[in-house]
Amino acid sequence: MKCKGTELLALWFALLLALAGCGGAANKDVASGAPPPVTVENAGDANLVHVDKAAEFPLVAAAQYKAPTELVATGVVNPDISRTVPVVSIATGRVVEIQARLGDTVKKGQVLLRVQSADISGAFSDYRKSVADEALASKQADRAKLLYDHGAIALNDLQVAEDTEAKARVDVETAMQHLRVLGADPANPSAIVSIVAPISGVITDQQVTNAAGVSGLGSVNPFTISDLSHVWILCDVYENDLPNIKLGDSADIRLTAYPDKVITGRVSNIGAVLDPTLRTAKVRVEVENPGYFRVGMFVNATFRAQKSEMHASVPAAAILHLHDRDWVYVPAGDKQFRRTPVVAGAMLPNSMQEIVSGIQPGQQVVSNALELQNTVEQ
Repeated sequence: MKCKGTELLALWFALLLALAGCGGAANKDVASGAPPPVTVENAGDANLVHVDKAAEFPLVAAAQYKAPTELVATGVVNPDISRTVPVVSIATGRVVEIQARLGDTVKKGQVLLRVQSADISGAFSDYRKSVADEALASKQADRAKLLYDHGAIALNDLQVAEDTEAKARVDVETAMQHLRVLGADPANPSAIVSIVAPISGVITDQQVTNAAGVSGLGSVNPFTISDLSHVWILCDVYENDLPNIKLGDSADIRLTAYPDKVITGRVSNIGAVLDPTLRTAKVRVEVENPGYFRVGMFVNATFRAQKSEMHASVPAAAILHLHDRDWVYVPAGDKQFRRTPVVAGAMLPNSMQEIVSGIQPGQQVVSNALELQNTVEQ
């Protein structure tokens, strides 16, 4: 029993020596230059700039700028439907001559094509027969009146003759009108009729060729003529932007082919149906054609609302272009300036520039932001 207690005591001493050795090794590592525990410090505001002499960077107050609400959309030049007229051939027949082509500018009354028609032949036949019947009825009425004056016939016979003459005269007038509707001249009998332009303008559609047939009042018209003195600009406007457009708003139209020329038009219609795929509505702008607008041309339309918004304006030098963004420096007190992001707008007279958002009119900014930025980077 006594020997066993001695062994336990020796074991305890061995453990104490081992712990002392570990502590010494740890103290030795610290003394040998091991890195101390890492401490985290909060980084400063990168947009806050401290300068020694704030007076070297003069301030300027943002002015007030009355800017109309603008929205830019793409569009296409189209004919004015109210100034577009189809060329109609009432007579059915075969085309024997075409005197105009797609894209031609024509005058009212100009011959566009000639059609040989059996309808015209039949109408002339009816007209000649009615003229002959009217002449015979007139002679019979004169003879009946003469006989009645001599008491050779009764009054009823005279009235019948006069009625026949009146009906024959109506038939002549009806046959003459039929010829005129078909486009024929009663004084010049011919099976070929000339189809003329109903208005002056440009031929914007052609559906007929030489030796083709025309079917009178069919679904296809030989030509379509458009008066392009006024045109429509049809723009696609996203549904989120529709509240910013009202009927009567003005719009500046810039053709892709002539970006330096601006024509002002008026919004005359806002489509009631959205495109289910693009989620856009058609907005129609009516403009007067100065002569170089062509159907199908692409345009950029800038819509200007009737109400204006108040924006800030600052000297162009006060705006810093950095990292694809626009910034201005505003005073932050105690020789400090804060770099504030803004949305720059259009250039204004006297080297001023519009600020759409980011600062308010009256707010002070550093007049030369680039100079302050260069000082900070040095």
